[in-house]
Amino acid sequence: MKRTGIITLVLLGILGFGVANGARQEVKNMKETKTTTAVATFAGGCFWCVESDFEKMPGVLKVVSGYTGGRGDNPTYETYAQMGYVEAVQVFFDPAKVTYEQLLDVLWRHIDPTDAGGQFADRGPYYRSAIFYHNDVQKKLAEASREALGKSGRFHKPIVTEILPFVKFYNAEEYHQDYYKKNPLRYRYYRYGSGRDQFLEKVWGKGAGALKAGPAGPAGRAEGLTKPDSATLKKRLTPLQYEVTQQEGTEPPFQNEYWDNKREGIYVDIVSGEPLFSSLDKYDSGTGWPSFTKPLEEGNIVEREDNSFFTTRVEVRSRHADSHLGHVFSDGPPPTGLRYCMNSAALRFIPREDLEKEGYGRYLTLFKK
Repeated sequence: MKRTGIITLVLLGILGFGVANGARQEVKNMKETKTTTAVATFAGGCFWCVESDFEKMPGVLKVVSGYTGGRGDNPTYETYAQMGYVEAVQVFFDPAKVTYEQLLDVLWRHIDPTDAGGQFADRGPYYRSAIFYHNDVQKKLAEASREALGKSGRFHKPIVTEILPFVKFYNAEEYHQDYYKKNPLRYRYYRYGSGRDQFLEKVWGKGAGALKAGPAGPAGRAEGLTKPDSATLKKRLTPLQYEVTQQEGTEPPFQNEYWDNKREGIYVDIVSGEPLFSSLDKYDSGTGWPSFTKPLEEGNIVEREDNSFFTTRVEVRSRHADSHLGHVFSDGPPPTGLRYCMNSAALRFIPREDLEKEGYGRYLTLFKK
């Protein structure tokens, strides 16, 4: 991906479909969703990121990366910039579960609407932010939303995101679709390096770059957590637990509590209790530390670049307690190809039979035969 311009998040309304090949492709996209569907079109920089952000929104049925707003037919990744297209996404949604106004709010919270020259590290007009309306209702809602954002005082520069009529949309190549799922580690490296989430946290607060997985959020009992101060943690935790979680320490391999634990259950943060991993995704990596192919709750995981020890790694921390947990590597088994290598000292294991009484009963369904 060129990664030097802008993304066009395509929120399409139910009306106003495009023409020619672009129109046929849009109708095909809509037929693939088997429920009452509306469409919206936005641009917000790299379509990998915009697609990822919108797919986490409850009520969104499908997001397609592609190109819009240009001249001529059938743009490709090699030609779209020269043809005046922008990277874009079509967001197909159930209007009974999420409104167009709510999607607009998601857009504003995941872009820099004051940047006319691109988005974050991606520079050029083909990465600029824009809203492509499909009917007069969408146009009026978009204009009102942009005006309200400008008056909110959230930004100290003018809002420059364009509001333009939708004409046609072309799907991007298949390897661009769901890129964040197909290439999770590469995507995370790219996203961190782009500066997108750092900007969003500065403007909107910590965790702004991650949408919750539902109305109640994914963190269960950890929602609303207030992290104890250092003195309290030193009393509650063992010296090793404190060193690992608060001082980025590492416990010895093969000499820790869970490296060979084979019982069914979940692993939660030792400080906050927020759910992190499941025994269903645990495997023997041969490293001597508990290893998992994926998180139980992605919303409770934060990944950061770690340049210590003269190498670049990806550190894994818990979102609510900000505990150091371990690192993630790209040498894991299928289906993810990832190895979340964790410290036992950062975790507390809750057996399947204790989930209900510990307040994690909603995870019992995972272990039904």
